[in-house]
Amino acid sequence: MKKNLMKWTWMLGAAIGMASCGLDMPKETNSSFETMTVKKSDIELPYKFSARMKGQNDVTVTPQVSGQLMKICVTEGQQVKKGQTLFIIDSRNAQLELEAAKANLQAALAQENSAKLEYESNKNLFDKKIVSSYMLNNSENSYKQAQAAVAQAQSAVNRAKVNLGFCTITASVSGIIGEIPVRTGDQVSPLTQLTMLSGNTTMYAEFSVTEAIVEAMVQEGMKATDVEKYIASLPAATFIMKNGTEYPHKGRVISLTGVVNAATGSLTSKVSFPNPDGHLYSGIQGTIVMPFAEKDVIVIPQSAVVRLQDKSQVFKVKADSTATAIDVTIQDTGNGQDFIITNGLNVGDQIVATGANNVTEGQKVLFPEEVKGE
Repeated sequence: MKKNLMKWTWMLGAAIGMASCGLDMPKETNSSFETMTVKKSDIELPYKFSARMKGQNDVTVTPQVSGQLMKICVTEGQQVKKGQTLFIIDSRNAQLELEAAKANLQAALAQENSAKLEYESNKNLFDKKIVSSYMLNNSENSYKQAQAAVAQAQSAVNRAKVNLGFCTITASVSGIIGEIPVRTGDQVSPLTQLTMLSGNTTMYAEFSVTEAIVEAMVQEGMKATDVEKYIASLPAATFIMKNGTEYPHKGRVISLTGVVNAATGSLTSKVSFPNPDGHLYSGIQGTIVMPFAEKDVIVIPQSAVVRLQDKSQVFKVKADSTATAIDVTIQDTGNGQDFIITNGLNVGDQIVATGANNVTEGQKVLFPEEVKGE
């Protein structure tokens, strides 16, 4: 206790000594808050939409004939070219059907030839008035029936050839092989899905456009006939994968459906992305980001806004340099730095731009600078 008393006595004596020597004691000064004058400007907003990738030509590969799967010529995830063999089905039955059809065709041709000879013979005899018109007509009808039988037999041969060709399943488009749920030796039929072939040279990102955006388009005076021009004028789109990776190639909006989905209240839009390196796969999800310009709007820094539960406030500087809180309606710009004010502020208002969280109602926030030399 005695030591503390001596310490404080020494500090007080030192302060008196400094004052008696003419030294100035430090004095507290007030500093102004950083403020800004509200004005309107243009800003680019990144609109974001959840999207799912889909191949330009996603094809479900199924057999056209039934039989035993003899060979699987590809693997899951393999890049294939159009016309490349994918699966081979047992073709023995199809080959036998083709041989039988060809034999029937030969028999029909022989029958046609005999009917033709008989018809031509009866025609000569009729001209010599040796046979009746009945026999001539009867032989002519037999010849026509034989011709029809040949046409049927030829059709059966063609059908058998097609079925034989169906035993070798080829890629209808170039792309990536999906999951293969079957194995060699399985019995397959036209109801069996062998795999999904995703044509991936160009990929489509499908996303939903809300009715609010459509209504905004209508308010701007857009007509149905202007949709194609509007789509052509839209900015390039960026695809952000779920892990935050940005796909290096930009996409373009290519379509906007003309019917609102009753369940979701939205329209479906597609963005086309080139996929030269095959990095995009059908089914992956991500985010489409498209920059849209907002013109002639009030933009203020986020540091000027105080968030209080369900409302937002800024501190407006009054003529006496004191601050008063006013409610505002904000719109996020998506850049992490600014807000758009849609209601509550007017051009020319002065607000606290930095440190608004430290301001209280009625607090003086502006102080005149001290005049040098005084």
